[in-house]
Amino acid sequence: MTAVKILAIESSCDETSAAVLVDGKVLSNIIANQSVHEQYGGVVPELASRAHQENIVPVVDAALKKAGVDMQDPDAIAFTQSPGLIGSLLVGSCFAKSMALGLNIPLIGVHHMQAHVLANFIEDPQPSFPFLCLTVSGGHTQIVQCNSPLDMKVIGETMDDAAGEAFDKSAKLIGLPYPGGPLIDKHAKTGNPLRFKFPEPQIPGLNFSFSGLKTAILYFLQENRAKDPSFVEDNLADICASIQHRIITILMNKLVKASQETGIKQMSIAGGVSANSGLRAALAEYSAKYGWSYYIPKFEYCTDNAAMIAMTAYYKYQAGEFAALDAVPSARAIFGE
Repeated sequence: MTAVKILAIESSCDETSAAVLVDGKVLSNIIANQSVHEQYGGVVPELASRAHQENIVPVVDAALKKAGVDMQDPDAIAFTQSPGLIGSLLVGSCFAKSMALGLNIPLIGVHHMQAHVLANFIEDPQPSFPFLCLTVSGGHTQIVQCNSPLDMKVIGETMDDAAGEAFDKSAKLIGLPYPGGPLIDKHAKTGNPLRFKFPEPQIPGLNFSFSGLKTAILYFLQENRAKDPSFVEDNLADICASIQHRIITILMNKLVKASQETGIKQMSIAGGVSANSGLRAALAEYSAKYGWSYYIPKFEYCTDNAAMIAMTAYYKYQAGEFAALDAVPSARAIFGE
C-alpha cells in the first residue's frame, strides 16, 4: 500500500508552521515565531498576517526538505480553518488551496482546538478512548470528552476569559514583559503558592470564569502598591506562585468534577498553557490522588504547531472528510457540540 503523505499548515495566530506526516508519523515540524509583537505587549493582527506572508514559503520549503519529501509528493494538504485571527488564517488557507489546486490533491480543513487534543497522538504513550482533555490556551479553556479522533464533545468551557489570558494579563499587571505567562511560571518555581489568597469563582457545572480573578488580582496589586511601591518587586516569586496556584486549582477542580460526572479516569492536557510546569505537576498529583492515568504532549506539540494539524488531517483523510476549494476560514467556529 502506498504511504499517505500529508503537508499541514498552521497560521491561526503568530506562529507560521508547516509539518509533514507520513502514515501517521510526523517527519518534520517547522515553526517560525514572530518577535515583532513583543514591543506592543500582545499580538497585533495586521503585523501577524504580514509576517505569515513572509514566512510561509520558507517554512513549507524547510518542512518538505527536512522530511525528504518533494513538493509534488503530498497526497493531501491540510490547513487550520478555524478559529484564529482572520488575516492570519487567510494566509494559510489561501496558500493551502492554491497548492491543492495546483497539485490536484485533496484539501483538508482542520479545527485548531480539535488539533490541540489530537496532539496527544503524535507520539507514544497515547490515551485510549474515551478520555477527557483539558485544553487550555490564550484564547480557549475547555474540557473535552473524546470518544474517538473525530467524535469529541465540549462538556465545559470558559464563560469569559481563557486561562492563558489570565496568565498573560496578570503578568502585564505585575509588570512582566510579553509574553508574560511563561515568566509567571518561571518565577513561581521559587515562590510560596499559599502566601497570597485569590478567590475561586463559584461557577456551576463544568464551565469556567477567569474575569473575576483578573479583577481581584488587579485590586490586590493596586492596594499593596499604594502601601508599598516596591511591594511587587520584593514579593515577585510569591505573587507569581499564588496566582499560578489559583489558576491551576480552578482548572483541576473542574476536571475532578468532570471525571466524577462522566466516570472517565483517563486524562490529558493540551494547548499552549499545557506547557506550564505547575499545571503538568498538578495533573500528576491529582492523577495519583484520584487514580487517573494521564497523558501530556511534548512541549513542542503544546504550543501552536503544524504537527497537530497534520495528525488531525490524517484521521480526516482516512474518514474521507475533505474540504472544497471554496472553503473559507473562520475567526470563530463552534467545536464539539
